[in-house]
Amino acid sequence: MAEKKKIVVADDEPFILSALQDTLSDDYSVYTASNGRLAIETVAKVIPDMIILDVMMPEMDGLEACKNLKKEKITSGIPVILLTAKGQITDIEKGFKSGADAYIVKPFSPARLIEKVEEIFEKVEMRKKIVEEKKKG
Repeated sequence: MAEKKKIVVADDEPFILSALQDTLSDDYSVYTASNGRLAIETVAKVIPDMIILDVMMPEMDGLEACKNLKKEKITSGIPVILLTAKGQITDIEKGFKSGADAYIVKPFSPARLIEKVEEIFEKVEMRKKIVEEKKKG
């Protein structure tokens, strides 16, 4: 059996962290962090296949964490989903400007989250195939 893809999840609400872990752990290896700074440390250790960040967290918010991750060569290509209670258009725009690949507003549907995660992984696989084809010439 193939190794499970790794997802780092960061949220300062223990209940939400645990809900995310429950939602994703059947299909993925889930690593958790309680703020953006710890998320970056965790990402550096495990080099995950995806990162899910809450926007509003202490020490470093999700937008700042996302910007920092997208600046580093080793983590710039890892897809990031922002998961937040901030649902205004300006908030969503800030999220995408920070480098996020998707933006989901809380309260979220676990099924919708899994759908989005799978959709992003499919896009990543398609990009890899296109690159491989181009290399073959």
